[in-house]
Parts: sequence; structure tokens; C-alpha cells
Amino acid sequence: MSAAFFGALSDPTRLAILVRLAGFARPATVSEISCCYPIDMSVISRHLAALKAAGILESEKRGKQVYYSVRYDTFTEALRSVADAVENCCPDDRCC
Repeated sequence: MSAAFFGALSDPTRLAILVRLAGFARPATVSEISCCYPIDMSVISRHLAALKAAGILESEKRGKQVYYSVRYDTFTEALRSVADAVENCCPDDRCC
């Protein structure tokens, strides 16, 4: 778990992009992801790059297109680590 992971998720646009990409349930291109956002595709690309750098997304180049997909294993592992840390910090009502 890293600060970059949570930093990438702290931006509302990146979070919306992540939800949209997960909704596809398959790898998608920048143009597919950006079709419903009122911002330039280059901005979407930068957000995708930030999510990829944080380990949340992966990409695969197919010809001229780049397909992005959610790294569910990494994503859920990081969130599970946070839940475990909170639970281990205060496993019962004694300390809260």
C-alpha cells in the first residue's frame, strides 16, 4: 500500500474513470473511456497514466490503440490491507 495509490484515488475524475472502466468489465481504450466526459482526451490519458503509475490499472498496446484494464488483484489487496489495519487497530469496542 502506498501514498501514490491513495493519491491516485483522491481525484474525483480519476475515481469516476476507474468506476467507468470497471463497468466495462473488459479492457477499454481512451476514446471509449472518455466518450461521456466533458474533458479533453489528453486529460483522460493523464488520469489513466496516474492510475497506472499507482498500480491500479494496467495497459496493453494493440496496434495503435492502448487498452486499459483494472488490476483487481492489486486494487482489492490494497483496500483489504486498509480494512485489516483498521480492524487490527481496534478489534473490539474497548479502545473506541
